[in-house]
Amino acid sequence: MKTTDSVLEFLEVNKGRYVSGGEMASMLGVSRNAVWKSIKQLESKGYPIDAVTNKGYRLNENNTMLSAAGIRKYIKSDKIRVEFRDCVTSTNTLVKEMAENGKEEGYVLVASEQTQGKGRLGRRFESPSGCGAYFSILLRPQLSPSDSLLITTCAAVAVAKSIEKNTGRMTSIKWVNDIYMRDRKVAGILTQAAFDTECGKLSFAVLGIGINMYYPTEEMPDEIKDIAGSVFNEKPDSETVSRIIADTINFFMEDYNSLTGKHFLFDYKSRSYLDGKNINVIKPSGIFKAQALGIDDDFRLHVRYEDSAEEFLSTGEVSTKVSEEKN
Repeated sequence: MKTTDSVLEFLEVNKGRYVSGGEMASMLGVSRNAVWKSIKQLESKGYPIDAVTNKGYRLNENNTMLSAAGIRKYIKSDKIRVEFRDCVTSTNTLVKEMAENGKEEGYVLVASEQTQGKGRLGRRFESPSGCGAYFSILLRPQLSPSDSLLITTCAAVAVAKSIEKNTGRMTSIKWVNDIYMRDRKVAGILTQAAFDTECGKLSFAVLGIGINMYYPTEEMPDEIKDIAGSVFNEKPDSETVSRIIADTINFFMEDYNSLTGKHFLFDYKSRSYLDGKNINVIKPSGIFKAQALGIDDDFRLHVRYEDSAEEFLSTGEVSTKVSEEKN
């Protein structure tokens, strides 16, 4: 670990109190001058560090800059390894490349900006700097292709519970992978998997999660202004964002090793956003008006069409904007 990263981690762990340069130098096994240089480098990146003579340094409690150390201190599993980067093309793209090159399960890449964020069906996921938290988790589950949906549905519950825990406000899940608050989409999930044809199971899966923490409507592209929203009404501090990221990972990992047990089924069903709503079911053959009746025990969406025919959807796309073709 670089000295700058070690100093930042030390400040994160000791947030709220001043730490002398000598104490940090002694604990990290570096010179006081190296600590001072690291402090200056962190300040140049935007980290607000308070410095007081004869007291030392502390990371300002109103800091809005994320760090791996700030997230890591709330992670419960020792299998999770967090890396943070300011800006990436796509966390999913990078983690997928790492997976293909043998990276171990439990690696998490977090970014505060994506220039080529990925959404479902080849769409772009808007990921501007400072507006959200975007992260991908590398998994190597022992799952069959037919059970791969359990990763996404479990993650949806984890995101919902984490937001609720850290805001005190309720969320809902729009089948199959979007998190809503106040009738606005505040988070999306994209799971990309590779299959081992010899054993018939997943070789790896990359679980990508994007959460809009504070994304002012006036800054959103026109195509998402009527859909997207934010978890917060003002920019949250890094501590809050770090807790939401870490708690999402913690909640997910609680059920990860027993996904087929579907212990999160009730939590998913009870948050279903579409129940009773009139929707469009969007298929290659056309757009069909229907009513969403609920989620079944296999996480399928039960719908009834205008001609009274019913169907259980395992995959696909639906929209609550009945006059529009896509959501």
